[in-house]
Amino acid sequence: MTNAEARHVFLARHGLAGPPTGPAERETVAGTIAALGFVQVDSIATVARAHHLILYARHHRYRPPVLSRLFAERRLFEGWTHDASLIPMEFWPYWRRKFRHAEEVTHARWQARFGHELDEICDRVLAHIAANGPTLARDFESEGGSAGWWNWQPAKVALEFLWRSGRIAVCHRDGFQKVYDLTENIVPATLLAAAPDDAAIVDFACEAALGRLGFASPKEIADFLELITAAEAADWCTHHRERLIGLAVTQADGSTRPAFALADAPPVDTLAPTQRLRILAPFDPLVRDRTRAERLFGFHYRIEIYVPQPKRRYGYYVFPILEGDRFVGRIDMARSGGTLAVAALWPEAGVRFGAARRRALDAELTRMARFAGVDGVTYAEGWLRA
Repeated sequence: MTNAEARHVFLARHGLAGPPTGPAERETVAGTIAALGFVQVDSIATVARAHHLILYARHHRYRPPVLSRLFAERRLFEGWTHDASLIPMEFWPYWRRKFRHAEEVTHARWQARFGHELDEICDRVLAHIAANGPTLARDFESEGGSAGWWNWQPAKVALEFLWRSGRIAVCHRDGFQKVYDLTENIVPATLLAAAPDDAAIVDFACEAALGRLGFASPKEIADFLELITAAEAADWCTHHRERLIGLAVTQADGSTRPAFALADAPPVDTLAPTQRLRILAPFDPLVRDRTRAERLFGFHYRIEIYVPQPKRRYGYYVFPILEGDRFVGRIDMARSGGTLAVAALWPEAGVRFGAARRRALDAELTRMARFAGVDGVTYAEGWLRA
């Protein structure tokens, strides 16, 4: 597989090969999330929250209330992949293994921090939710002050532990604060009753990853949903060769890497992606696996929110810019004073932002400003960097 073919397949599987047009109602958005496998949830909203930007990049008519309605209809659940994500509800039974793992691994660590009272705290938190319904962590702030087991911090830890272990679920968010309820009040009974064994979970995880990535190594398969280990993915590939085809995928630097693809859904060379310029969220599925994105596109991208400001190469929250099948730059922008303020744009090596590309950028930023609910776009002096 040539590098161009690999990039085209990867873009197509991520819903970024065609223009971001057409309807963006519930069925369309639900289908997009299912096709992606999940949408990462993120709290930072310099322009808009990442989960909304991910969907907007694929459907410019998308608006956040659509996602809220899908969640209210219990068509999605909030769970953990590599991070907190919105996931199709029908996937929930396959998270049982992750719930078990979280309970085993985190219980000992958190119990060491808070003592043997953690089990009692969890029981009382569950009783509180059962009696009072949907609950936020802050609901415990007035339940006994700073002394004793009902301290807000242990209660918050208990809520997180119970959520990670599947005993409670997020029913919605208040602002960006999780609101929890008992899992049986959120997950449909048929899914609660389903209990796939480890072999079924491994099979699901491998097929889900290959179907959405197009092609992948065992490590990339395992990293996609983080339900299984790389060793389990490699073993699955070894024992299911009749369901797979092997590929040598050319990387951006001209080297090749081995990968597997599903034989009944082989990656094929697609038409060249639209040349539409679009700005992606830092947590977009296309760049979530930074190493894979760098190998395929030659685009080295890291988010610098945790890097001290003097050590940042670019900025706090910088967005990748995709044009056709390549990344042409990254942009530092944020809502400010009723506008979308562009602080800086760094073109990739060999890319020139001439008049045509500037017009495409202006058009994309104008659309994004409208989506973010601000009036227009402003550019800082010297915003276009070398």
